[in-house]
Amino acid sequence: MSITIHGQVAPGFEAVAEAMKANFEAGNEIGAAFTLFEKGEKRVDIWAGHSDRARTKRWQADTLIPVFSTGKAISAIVAAWAVDQGWLSYDTALADIWPEFGAHGKQRVTFGDALSHQAGLPGFPEPMEASDWFDRDLIEARLAAMEPMWPLGEGSGYHPITFGFLADAAIRRADPQGRTIGGLLREVIAGPRGIDVHIGLPEALHTRAAEHVLPPRPPHLGTMNAQKQAAFLKAWSSPGRRGAAEWRSAEFPAANTHATARGLAELMGVFANGGLLRGEPLLSEAVTNEAMTIRVAGEDRVLPFDIAFGAGVNVNRDSGWFGPEPKAVGHYGFGGSCAFADPVTGLSGAYVINRQMDVLIGDPRAMRLIEAAYQ
Repeated sequence: MSITIHGQVAPGFEAVAEAMKANFEAGNEIGAAFTLFEKGEKRVDIWAGHSDRARTKRWQADTLIPVFSTGKAISAIVAAWAVDQGWLSYDTALADIWPEFGAHGKQRVTFGDALSHQAGLPGFPEPMEASDWFDRDLIEARLAAMEPMWPLGEGSGYHPITFGFLADAAIRRADPQGRTIGGLLREVIAGPRGIDVHIGLPEALHTRAAEHVLPPRPPHLGTMNAQKQAAFLKAWSSPGRRGAAEWRSAEFPAANTHATARGLAELMGVFANGGLLRGEPLLSEAVTNEAMTIRVAGEDRVLPFDIAFGAGVNVNRDSGWFGPEPKAVGHYGFGGSCAFADPVTGLSGAYVINRQMDVLIGDPRAMRLIEAAYQ
C-alpha cells in the first residue's frame, strides 16, 4: 500500500520516517504518529493514515488519541513535581496522609511503593459494577479497606487502574489546594505551556480524538493467578458502562490520558534532561533521578515479564523496550502506544496509534521506530 508520511524529519533521522512507512506497508496501522526530541530540540514529528475506523478522516497534526497506560509516565512526572514541592516524599507512608488506608496492615505502604506497583492492590477481586470506577470516593474507600493480595516487600504486581487512584489520592491530600493529577497537569505543567496532554479531556476537544480499534485478541498474560484475574479479567476490571464521552472526560490517571505524540515526547524530555522542560527546571535533578531509580525488579505477579519499576515508570535495563540504553525509562499503553526518555543521550519520544495490537509491552511497531531513531 502507498502511504504518505506528513510532518518534519531533521537531517540524519530519515530512517525514522522509513520505519513509519514500513509499519503501514506491513498492514499494521490505521493512523499513527511519532515524535522525537533530542536535548529539548524536536528532531522528528511525523504522522500518517486515518483517525477513524472507516478510514475517511486523515490523521492531523493535532489529532488526539487515548494512550491508556502510557499515561502512567505522565502521572509519574506530576508525582515527581509534587515531591519536588515538598508536599510529600516517595518514602511518605500513604496512611500518614490518608489514615483510612492503613487498614489490614497497609500502614507501611509508601508513596513510592504505590507508584512502583508494590501496594498489593492490582484490582478488586470482589464483584462490583464497571461504572463504580467513575465514583472516586467509592473506589478510594474500597482501596483503603482492602486487604493486600500479597505482602509488602514481596515484589511487584502491575496495577492497571488502581495505580492512578492511589497516586491521585496521595497527591490530592498532600496538595494544599487539593488538586488532582489531571488538575495539576492542566494548571501547572502542560496547560500553561500549551502541551497537548490531558488527563480528563475537556469536552470541547473530543472532536479531535481519534477512534481506536481494539486488538484482534486479548494479550497473553501467562500462568493465571488471582492477581491477574483481579487486574484484567473480571467484568469490572476496567471502567465501563458510561459511554465514550464520559470516559474521555473522566480522570483516570492510570488509563485514559489523551495526547499527541508531540505532547508526550516533549513532557518525557523532563526525564531525559535532568528535570528541564523547555530549558527551564520543572523538577530538581535530584528528584528526577529518584523518580527514575529502580525500586523493585523481578518477575511481576500480574504482567508476564521480568520488569523493573521506578516511581511510575519502567526502567529499560536490557529489555530493549525503550532502545539500547539501560537507564532509559518509559511506559507502554494497552494496544501499543509508548513514551520513553533516555537520560544518557537526551532523547525523548512517543508513539501513538489507533489500531491496537495484542502486545502488552514492546510493541514491534514502536520498537522499530525507536531503533531507527537511535540509528
